[in-house]
Amino acid sequence: MQEAVTACVLIIGNEILSGRTQDVNLNHIATTLGAWGVQTRHARVIPDIRNVIVDTINETRREYDYVFTTGGIGPTHDDITAECVAEAFDVNLIEHPDIADRIRRRPAPDDVMASRLLMARVPQGAGLIDNPTGGPQGFVMDNVYVMAGIPMVMQGMLSTLEGKLRSGPIVRSRSIRAYLGESQIAGVLGDIQVAHQDLDIGSYPFFREDRYGTTLVIRGTDPADIESAAGAVMNAVRDAGEEPEDLGEES
Repeated sequence: MQEAVTACVLIIGNEILSGRTQDVNLNHIATTLGAWGVQTRHARVIPDIRNVIVDTINETRREYDYVFTTGGIGPTHDDITAECVAEAFDVNLIEHPDIADRIRRRPAPDDVMASRLLMARVPQGAGLIDNPTGGPQGFVMDNVYVMAGIPMVMQGMLSTLEGKLRSGPIVRSRSIRAYLGESQIAGVLGDIQVAHQDLDIGSYPFFREDRYGTTLVIRGTDPADIESAAGAVMNAVRDAGEEPEDLGEES
């Protein structure tokens, strides 16, 4: 069986933790990576605090195949992600000439340009992640990919990595809707999970059309195993007196 390729996503920014800004980057990264055969196994939201960023990068880069960060690479005093990555890898922080050249193409007063050029700082030895929006590039150190926090910019950066990462089996999802309470199917669902230990089987309650129900989601990499588990789940719903709605499969 093909070995899974794993990823961790680090959302960096006090504005996320304060609730002022709502993160949308995790969803896009996880969905995109999943389609490429990279499974997002872990995610954290962390503050703009140097030791937290450094320690978290060092911990996660050793545990996962890839680490993707968003946020903290702008021109202000609290944009410290680049210097934290340099510290995590124990290298100097330098001004990258390619990023600096791109920044200097947009004329600005000296003080504004000095602030912008802070975005050209990368750890020594870093490679660049292109920025199709035309702004400063992101960068990569070993297995750590550092991208902007602005969703449109981050999405552009991530798109340039297609075909450049190792990939493993693609996780697919099959959903079945049942107008049953979770407790009505919990026991048999547990038995189905035991019989299909390579799958993740979850139940998610909902209320619609004035009725309570449960969406039963089967996730895994083996289509035949997913199909077998889906059949067992639908039979269990029928045995409980309801007709299941097969919502289909998606990657």
